[in-house]
Amino acid sequence: MADDKSKLTDEQKAAMSEQMRILKMNSRMGLPWHVRLPFATSISFSVGMLLGLSHGSTAAGLRFRAENAHRLPTTPTGWYLYHKSKNYQRMYGGVMEGIRMGARVSFWTAGFFAIEEMYDRWRGAKDFANTVLASLSVAGVFSVWNQFPITTAARTAKSGLAIGLGFGLAQDAVGAARGRIPGYVNFLRGRRRREAEHTGIS
Repeated sequence: MADDKSKLTDEQKAAMSEQMRILKMNSRMGLPWHVRLPFATSISFSVGMLLGLSHGSTAAGLRFRAENAHRLPTTPTGWYLYHKSKNYQRMYGGVMEGIRMGARVSFWTAGFFAIEEMYDRWRGAKDFANTVLASLSVAGVFSVWNQFPITTAARTAKSGLAIGLGFGLAQDAVGAARGRIPGYVNFLRGRRRREAEHTGIS
């Protein structure tokens, strides 16, 4: 009886392992959706936090200098307090801007991956076309949200197209290396095979 239970447990483990392998193979970058979304948003928040921290601290330092240019200290103690206050303002401004920038970047990143997943499920295929559509969708919403003029919106769309195409093809390459051949590759292979057969017959 105990042997049957252990055998059943081993079979269940093997089945679960096979399901996980298939799930990873059919997922973009080998990461299932429930793992890829929080991973991407965490990375994007960290990147945005670093960029905002750098930009915010620099802007806060310049702002502090401008606001106190007419009342510069004249004693060593005054200069000490001046630099202490300046460093505090830079640190505070950097942290606050870092949080805001990180939240903004992670929000748009989450939107991109959510739209990409929506297209994947709607079309029933995972290839670069869905990534391009998601990138263009986010670029369009971003332009409308920020009320960009037509020329700026067009540049944003071009950047979104380039990013979506590059990232989509990279994901397809990784998927192909893991055994998930994109549909358009199979289509091209089948077309070439049919042409070769037709040429051989004629």
